[in-house]
Amino acid sequence: MIKLINIELYKIFKKWRTYIGFIAIAILVPVIEFALQIEGHKSLDFMTRDLQQSFIFVGNLLNTYFVSYLILNSLSVHIPFLITLVAGDLLAGEATAGTYRLILTRPVSRMKIVSSKFIAGIIYTFLLILWLAIVSLGLGYLLLGTGELMVFRGGIIMVFAKNDILWRFLLAYGFAVLSMGVVASLAFLFSALVENAIGPIITTMAIIIIFLIISAINVDLFQTIKPYLFTSYMGSWSMFFDKPIDTYEIVKSTLIMLGHIAGLFGLASYIFYKKDILT
Repeated sequence: MIKLINIELYKIFKKWRTYIGFIAIAILVPVIEFALQIEGHKSLDFMTRDLQQSFIFVGNLLNTYFVSYLILNSLSVHIPFLITLVAGDLLAGEATAGTYRLILTRPVSRMKIVSSKFIAGIIYTFLLILWLAIVSLGLGYLLLGTGELMVFRGGIIMVFAKNDILWRFLLAYGFAVLSMGVVASLAFLFSALVENAIGPIITTMAIIIIFLIISAINVDLFQTIKPYLFTSYMGSWSMFFDKPIDTYEIVKSTLIMLGHIAGLFGLASYIFYKKDILT
């Protein structure tokens, strides 16, 4: 099984589209951090203008933690597209290249083949989020340094001490891997249905955008549907920056995400198992 996963990882990183996500992060994150290094103090002053009459802010509030927190907020829109570029091609790419019959002639079960492809896709997702964390926190440390983290949540301002931040980010990035794993699983499912990677990419992104719009519109009907949409839980990483942390909600969101991943993978496996490979 490990050998199959290594083969799938080789095939993933052999394609140029795999590196689009890493390159995009390597370009966008530094641009954001350079811009905030120059103009960030104005934005921070604007956000705290009402409090400056009653409080005096000291220390380096515009630091790598603050910027990394802002970048994480873009997770539900930008990163999924980068994930689907690879996950949507895992099975559909074989159909496009006409290599389905070739891989199925190997003395390996279909279940092992689909599992190895899926695990390789999850590993790619993990590596992309890890790269986001390294660039965000690492480059931010060099440009902006460290300090306390100021978080605005629900009209409340919370300030975390320097020694109470890093572990929160580690858990937040871990949950980000989980939420992006759902995106990868969804794209993987559509990849099992079609023979061209464009379809899974467009369909996955369309579903995510539609779900996000439904979640954002304050209509009773949509609010009833919202708890059943996986996008409603993609931002649960932010709960690691609450005081106190709502453990129940985090566990709930984690189980829902894991359930989506297992369900989507199971459905994709069934479709692939029943697939009639003619070419």
